[in-house]
Amino acid sequence: MSLPFSIPLGVGGRDGAVLSDGADHALTPFALAGRLAELEDVLAAHDPVLPIGVVGDNSPAWVLADLALLSAGRCAVAIPAFFSQDQVRHLVAATGIQFVFYNGHLVPVAQVFPYLPTSQAVSTRSALPAGTQKITFTSGTTGNPKGVCLTAGQQLATINGLAAVLGELGVRRHLSLLPLAVLLENIAGIYVPLSLGAQCIVPPLAEIGLSGSSSFDVERCLDAIARYQAESIILLPQMLQAIVWQAKPADPRLASLKFAAVGGGVTPLAVLQKAEEIGIPVFEGYGLSECASVVSLNSPSAKRLGSVGKPLPGVAVRLAADGEIEVKGRGYAGLLGEPVRPAQRWISTGDLGALDADGFLRISGRKKNVLITSFGRNVSPEWPEGLLLESGLLAQVVVMGDGEAELSAVLVPISPKVEPRQLAAAVREVNAGLPDYARIARWVISEPFTPANGLATVNGRPRRDVITQRFSEICQPAA
Repeated sequence: MSLPFSIPLGVGGRDGAVLSDGADHALTPFALAGRLAELEDVLAAHDPVLPIGVVGDNSPAWVLADLALLSAGRCAVAIPAFFSQDQVRHLVAATGIQFVFYNGHLVPVAQVFPYLPTSQAVSTRSALPAGTQKITFTSGTTGNPKGVCLTAGQQLATINGLAAVLGELGVRRHLSLLPLAVLLENIAGIYVPLSLGAQCIVPPLAEIGLSGSSSFDVERCLDAIARYQAESIILLPQMLQAIVWQAKPADPRLASLKFAAVGGGVTPLAVLQKAEEIGIPVFEGYGLSECASVVSLNSPSAKRLGSVGKPLPGVAVRLAADGEIEVKGRGYAGLLGEPVRPAQRWISTGDLGALDADGFLRISGRKKNVLITSFGRNVSPEWPEGLLLESGLLAQVVVMGDGEAELSAVLVPISPKVEPRQLAAAVREVNAGLPDYARIARWVISEPFTPANGLATVNGRPRRDVITQRFSEICQPAA
């Protein structure tokens, strides 16, 4: 078999390399094809029905394993390094994985995760929807991750849609700043650059400033962007926020950038504006795992700050009567272990938004997040949260108070240097511009919300139910 997209001759790396770790390992399209053929031969000796896992730090070996599974038409399951032992057990049991690619080798899953039984019962695995090529696991609200099943065709549709929008940029080098196990980086950060003939640079995450799932060294990240002369990157909102407050206007380390995509959550308008002021070419987008990642994206030729751009080619977006966003054209094969969904069905996203007269989509919050106070007032928590984030003092915020007389906030400072008195002043300033029912009456400082501590999903979205359960009793009165 072969990849569903072609890889043109590389234009960004030495000797036409299209895949590199930024140091000693670089592959041209010809060398990459040879390595894929070798890995496909290895796969041929294993049960073609069972999914194969991919695990490990960012590296060319990770990319090669993922591409080999795609090329061979085999089902791939990326296992996030930040998953807990219970989450890995659930993932392995649900998929029936027996082997995983790790550091370029196909090994028994228990060799990488010694706490698993040496022989996993295949009979307990969930049936896969027809055509499933990739299962991407996202942290659910219950702790057990849910497996979203995607076909190669669904992924290719997203690849082609993004390539059509981004081709005008002529990007030659993409630097991966997110874990490759995250679907957004996997598709938009690997498949799309390769299909456009750009070089994918995938150094270990620690080298670009990401340690574990929560520690982000902004200076190391800025230095890596400069060292590799990256022309495109993908960021989570909290990463962009940290860079914006750390970088200087016209920072030379950012001079090579042509495209800095931000997604995974709503980015405060003030952060986007400051990013532009200091010269970061930032483009906000929106997507869902169920839609094979990106649904809409701002682009150089169609950009509106504060929106998440226009739907990609082949995607239709509409609004339900209550403002919920519905998407068609990127439907997924189904959820692992659940009934198969009809093809091309409109997908209810659970997100609230609006479409302006020019077709730009805006996100206003999550439908299920709307708080109803004990006085019957409806409040979208993203409203006061966005205002608090614009203070520049906070990396993450969750506002809670469903069924309560007053709202509370859990605050994650952007730096240990931020003092409680500064946070108190920020809360007072935000409250001054809010109606009484939307003001923050109590707040508490928290460690960062991460997948590792169970307070965030794989894509960095706060898990509000868990945060509310953990902090609702310890919030202090707002000054």
